[in-house]
Amino acid sequence: MSMKCQSCSNPATVHLTTLAGLKKKEVHLCAACAKQQQVMGAAKPELNIHAIVHFMLGSQLGPEAEKLAQLTCPHCGMGYMQFRQEGRLGCPHDYETFQSGLEPILKRIHRATRHLGKTPPNHKRNLGQQVELYELHRRLREAVDGEAFEEAANLRDLIRQKEISE
Repeated sequence: MSMKCQSCSNPATVHLTTLAGLKKKEVHLCAACAKQQQVMGAAKPELNIHAIVHFMLGSQLGPEAEKLAQLTCPHCGMGYMQFRQEGRLGCPHDYETFQSGLEPILKRIHRATRHLGKTPPNHKRNLGQQVELYELHRRLREAVDGEAFEEAANLRDLIRQKEISE
């Protein structure tokens, strides 16, 4: 069930709710009546403040910013300014396309431009054990390759014992 305009019988497309103290007042108008009564939002288009700020800053940054603003990814069609506005890239190829603009951002946020991954919390504490297990696994491979099966069985048992004690 659609609402009807309070001024005429046309379907209401503008709905305005105002609060005065604890009282709520609702107004339902069609587009023509809202424009005639100059209801807020009916005749005024919204300003895109974000786009205006980017435009103003872009004009102050010089030729490098102008070059970046013209860049568009050939794979996904995303423009650099669209990335700056949304804060997300469109595809993996954007890293190459927008490289000159991304590097300063990545350095500022991550203090690097290359992702090195994360290390487990106990990484440094267990480092000695990990090195020892790595060496035992290497020796086990050599024993199996050299068909020294008795030595390989002993190394296998030693590795299991050390992995359980971790």
